[in-house]
Amino acid sequence: MFEDPLLKMWVSFIAMGLMTLSVILTVFTKLKLKGFLRYSLLSISFVCIIISGLIVFLVTFSGPVPE
Repeated sequence: MFEDPLLKMWVSFIAMGLMTLSVILTVFTKLKLKGFLRYSLLSISFVCIIISGLIVFLVTFSGPVPE
């Protein structure tokens, strides 16, 4: 799936960024927000962590890149 090692690196960086965004959104919404906005941002945070988990799974199990 990922033949280029540099592409694999950037995709994993995107996954790490989504994880960071998810943590920031979760902490912010738990401390500062109430009501509908809180649950909508928590839902976005949940989607971000699911997508990043799938990306990490794909990058990890795609194996080593050929030399």
